[in-house]
Amino acid sequence: QVQLVESGGDLVQPGGSLRLSCAASTSILNIYTMGWYRQAPGKQRELVATTTSGGTRNYADSVKGRFTIFRNYVKNTVGLQMNSLKPEDTAVYYCYSSTAGQNYWGQGTQVTVSS
Repeated sequence: QVQLVESGGDLVQPGGSLRLSCAASTSILNIYTMGWYRQAPGKQRELVATTTSGGTRNYADSVKGRFTIFRNYVKNTVGLQMNSLKPEDTAVYYCYSSTAGQNYWGQGTQVTVSS
């Protein structure tokens, strides 16, 4: 079983930046897919970005060019650098991992973009 713990959520002004981090309870070397999803009030959970152990990255169209996902194999974390934040980025952000048919989620971290 993999436990995922997110951190870094905060209140930020439009145009600002935040960096989210997700710490895994085990080595992420063999976790095939790790990623971030988000859920805004009244909306379905949606994909933000994913990264595979082979280095492939995938982004939602709404965040391309603004967000960057990355793995840290020393700290066993997956991060999400978010720049040029918009009010519509406001949501609870969830960390996700998937390998060998086993899927795990973190508890979520709140990101609020507001002036």
